[in-house]
Amino acid sequence: MNRLVPALALLVAAGLPAGSYAAPPAYHVVRRIPVGGEGGWDYLTADPAHHRVFVSRGSHVMVLDARSGAVAGDIGDTPGVHGIALAPELDHGFTSNGRDSSVTMFDLTTLKTLRRVHLDQRGPDAIVYDAVSKRVFTFNGGSNSTTALDAKSGDVIGTLPLDGRPEFAVSGGDGRMFVNLEDSSAVVAFDARTLKPIARWPLAPGDGPSGLAIDRAHHRLFSGCHNRIMVVMDADNGHVVDTLSIGQGVDATAFDPGTGLAFSSNGDGTLTVAHEDSPDRFTPVAQVPTERGARTMALDPDTHHAFLATAQFGPRPDPTPDNPRPRPPMVPGSFVILEVAP
Repeated sequence: MNRLVPALALLVAAGLPAGSYAAPPAYHVVRRIPVGGEGGWDYLTADPAHHRVFVSRGSHVMVLDARSGAVAGDIGDTPGVHGIALAPELDHGFTSNGRDSSVTMFDLTTLKTLRRVHLDQRGPDAIVYDAVSKRVFTFNGGSNSTTALDAKSGDVIGTLPLDGRPEFAVSGGDGRMFVNLEDSSAVVAFDARTLKPIARWPLAPGDGPSGLAIDRAHHRLFSGCHNRIMVVMDADNGHVVDTLSIGQGVDATAFDPGTGLAFSSNGDGTLTVAHEDSPDRFTPVAQVPTERGARTMALDPDTHHAFLATAQFGPRPDPTPDNPRPRPPMVPGSFVILEVAP
């Protein structure tokens, strides 16, 4: 079940078929979009309908035109922003603002802020929209919980304790939500309409899950874990059906239903690509070189292009009693979006 492959790129480089299917086109970086600007970053979200990519930048959200690479707009006053969720049928978007535990609701067409909602729960991080319940869910790292908001009004509906620190989540498209618990290496499934827990499943041999993606047609979950494993899980019963080797420092995972490819973006400067041969068997097909630090990702399912963010960093400062693990400073103006495509 666990096929750890040390040289995934050889399959594509040699032009060989992986498994019983024709090898997909070789993904590679087709464009570097120098965005610049101050501040760090976290989640990226693709908006295929408007050909946009939303990029969280610490205190605001940059909105890029996916075709030209130009900055198309900005959503300001989002302190400590982590994620961006889109509700296209309602023409609403939402950001999770970790610094003041709030959610910003904005108009998806004009990008105008419509409402700011303050939560009782601390540290909203990931944020995901569920079209079945018409609710937006924040996953609160400071309170080990998830909070549901009405995606039309922005009103808070309720909160569900998760008994663990949530990292990322996905909607099953059938009224279920799934969330990775980073500190306990588990997946929790719950009902989006009733806020009742359904199941809690261990991710072993995966440890320290980060990104989570889903193949809704075949009910498969993809958890990118920090011990360099992607765990493929049956979303109906929690059984681990396959595991795959990925790069170091994963943050995001994605699944493209149009190509049957699963992706893991890794901070070591690689993008792992695997093909779904069957719902229970996945074959690694490429380890795409990107750039160091490019571990957050958004996938556009219409174009099959992935967008990753990174920057250049200076030397790491010496540790101090107040900051024993300092981060290296970002080189001013070096922030860039990488576009990866076949």
